[in-house]
Amino acid sequence: MFYSSSGRMVKCPQDFPILTMNLKIIEQFDSDFSLDPVAQNCLFSLLHSEKFLQQIQSHFPACKLEFTELLFQPVPYSINTPKGMPKAFETYHDNPDYAIVNVPPPFMFEAKIFKPSRLCAVYRLHPLTSA
Repeated sequence: MFYSSSGRMVKCPQDFPILTMNLKIIEQFDSDFSLDPVAQNCLFSLLHSEKFLQQIQSHFPACKLEFTELLFQPVPYSINTPKGMPKAFETYHDNPDYAIVNVPPPFMFEAKIFKPSRLCAVYRLHPLTSA
């Protein structure tokens, strides 16, 4: 038996092929990367831009944001990396003074960064004080 796209239970014919997929467990993942200085400067200017900071700040209305210029490549979830990031960056994940943001793909394209294909940026949150 299986469910059709309409959600009804349907009998599975005998000659219906059953597909199986093996999952590959990744024990080690190399998250190291380096960026061309020109590409890095372009990306950093995009991540520092006022328009992008305002977009992120809408999720943290009582804070001012500061890009720390720390980037990391997300890693596969594993026993060693339960948060999907290199161990060195887990302290930022658990800290309420920081926000981790996916670098938008258009930024990666504009900066001509194709390897790695995904990056995350770390922002520091500064609480706004009312005077």
